[in-house]
Amino acid sequence: MRPHWYAAYTLPRHEKSVADRLINQDMETYLPLYSSVRTWNRRRVEVERPLFPGYVFMKMIITERVRVLAHPGVIRLVGFNGHAVALPDGEVERLRSSLATWKAEPYPFFTAGKQVKIRSGPFAGIQGRIIRRKGKMRLIVSLELIQSAILLDMDAAEAELAS
Repeated sequence: MRPHWYAAYTLPRHEKSVADRLINQDMETYLPLYSSVRTWNRRRVEVERPLFPGYVFMKMIITERVRVLAHPGVIRLVGFNGHAVALPDGEVERLRSSLATWKAEPYPFFTAGKQVKIRSGPFAGIQGRIIRRKGKMRLIVSLELIQSAILLDMDAAEAELAS
């Protein structure tokens, strides 16, 4: 058996500690990070945050899953029907090489059916539901105003997930 890349789902804000523990056990891990400026007590501080919050990638043979799941902070391996699924070959290496030369930061994953709130423009503050997504950055959102719906073709950068 040869090792494959898997993703572990972690407790919130435990990604770095899980990655460190796995590295200490000689397991190859990958935790992509990005720089973010945060303000605490009126001080601006640059911090490294996970690009994919809640996930750590590790290269292993599936029989090592018990070792990974034994770590505090690991909830489960990502998969279907309770079975861990390996990531496609080369996907993590492509991600790693791309992030070595390109800057990236998290962006909300918009899918049909999600509630969004419009950030700017004449409809700022109004919430709607994504009907479908077309292209990479265009959304069609249904807004229920006065018990009727309208469709807006808008840029995804103008929307945020509704809380």
